[in-house]
Amino acid sequence: MKAIVQRVAQASVTVGGEQISSIGRGLCVLLGISLEDTQRELEHMVRKILNLRVFEDESGKHWSKSVMDKQYEVLCVSQFTLQCILKGNKPDYHMAMPTEQAESFYNNFLEQLRKAYKPELIKDGKFGAYMQVHIQNDGPVTIELESPAATVDPKQLTKLEKQQQRKEKTRTKVPSESSRERTAPRNKDDPSASSGAEGDVSSEREP
Repeated sequence: MKAIVQRVAQASVTVGGEQISSIGRGLCVLLGISLEDTQRELEHMVRKILNLRVFEDESGKHWSKSVMDKQYEVLCVSQFTLQCILKGNKPDYHMAMPTEQAESFYNNFLEQLRKAYKPELIKDGKFGAYMQVHIQNDGPVTIELESPAATVDPKQLTKLEKQQQRKEKTRTKVPSESSRERTAPRNKDDPSASSGAEGDVSSEREP
C-alpha cells in the first residue's frame, strides 16, 4: 500500500462540476492499494497517517504534532495510479488491486480511520469516479508512505505481474491460438513463450 500525504491549508474534491467533499487545515491523503495488501498493511497505514508529525506545536516548533494532536481534518482520495509500473513510457497497473476488491478494501480503510480518530473529521472523494482534487499544499509538505509488505522482491513482483497478465491473455485468447499452444513445443528461451500480454486492458483505465 502506498500513500502520498500532503499537509494542506485546504483541499476539496469535485465530481462533474459539483464539490462533493472539502476540508480546511489538515492532511490530504492519496491512497494506492496493491494486489497483495491485507488488513495488516491497512492498519499500519492508518497508524502512520494519524500519527505523522507534520504540524507545529503551540510554541511554533516544527514537526512536533500529528493531525490528531491538532484536531485537524483528513481528506482521503483513492488513487490506483500510485501502483503504476512503467513499461517504457507506458503506465501499467497490473499491481493495483482490482476494482471490485479495492472498493471494499478502501471503505474498510476509511472505517478504520474513523474508528481511530473522529468520524466527522474524515472526509473522502468518490471511489472510481473521475475527480478533480484541489489541494492547497501548506509548506509545501509532501510525505510518501509505503507499508512494509509493499516492498516486494523483484522476482516476486515479476511473478505477480505474470499471473495477472496470464488472466488478461486467457480472457482474450481465441480457440485457434489455444490449439496452437497445445501442439507447439514451448521453449523457455523463446520470447513467444512469455506470459506477457501486449494489449492489456487494465493499464488503460482512466485515473
